[in-house]
Amino acid sequence: MVQAAQLMESANAMVAVYDQNDRLRYANRAFRDAWWIEAGEEPLWTDLMRRNFHAKRGTVISTPDFEAWLLSTQSRRGKSSSKAFETDLHDGRWVWMTETTQADGWMLCIATDITSIRPDERSLRQDRDNAVKAAQTDELTGMPSRRFVMSKLEELVQNDHEGEDLIGCIAVLDLDNFKYINDRFGHSVGDAVLKDFAATIQHEVRKTDVLGRVGGEEFVLLLPNTSLAEAETVLSRMLLSVRYSRPLPDEASFRYTFSAGIACFTRGEEASALYRRADLALYAAKMRGRDQVAVDPMARSLIQRRA
Repeated sequence: MVQAAQLMESANAMVAVYDQNDRLRYANRAFRDAWWIEAGEEPLWTDLMRRNFHAKRGTVISTPDFEAWLLSTQSRRGKSSSKAFETDLHDGRWVWMTETTQADGWMLCIATDITSIRPDERSLRQDRDNAVKAAQTDELTGMPSRRFVMSKLEELVQNDHEGEDLIGCIAVLDLDNFKYINDRFGHSVGDAVLKDFAATIQHEVRKTDVLGRVGGEEFVLLLPNTSLAEAETVLSRMLLSVRYSRPLPDEASFRYTFSAGIACFTRGEEASALYRRADLALYAAKMRGRDQVAVDPMARSLIQRRA
């Protein structure tokens, strides 16, 4: 084991491991040098990106709004079991980065120097990556798009869950009285509310969860390996955060809320049926007065049978 650690430390490849909270737990010398990390330091990924952006070192991030970029990138980070992409560093290097994420949220990152690739090839490959990212991202909020979220839902229901007692939950979220907000205050305010909502609840999303905007004022949250009680806790925190949010700086009294419906995965169920159960639970939350979470009755019955 000691020899393996020594080999990793002296390797040219840049290697790092992040935990389920996206905190750096290991980085070899090459990775620390490239991203300006002190030996023994364990920063959160968001903090590392933020400080390097402002210091103009590490990853080159070309954006007029760094915090919006960070929110959007974080919302997709670790949502696939494996991901590969190319990026450039401020020191002039071009690297091929792979991210391998376990079901519990731990991530292995390996970066390899590919600076020798011709600049024209780099441009073509970067254009390809940008096109893929655009297709997977909601333009207004920066959250994953409907296409991305629904593909992850299909993956969850199609995976072999044999022997697993806990598969997970899905929640459909919808802003309350959003048409009234648009009609009274205008679509610019409606857009501001949507962006505020996405940013506010993203802070409550765990690394293993997937949150995306699927249309209008509707969002979907996928919670793999999550019990109903845990899902309700996550949504309750989101409800509270949104109640305290003030998206309009000049209108301190302006408030908004949302409602949500939760359904639990069952083996062999199609994604469309699961989505419909969560959507019906959302409808029940609306009928009960809004600003609350309702649970699909089947989820309760499943718990009772298992008990």
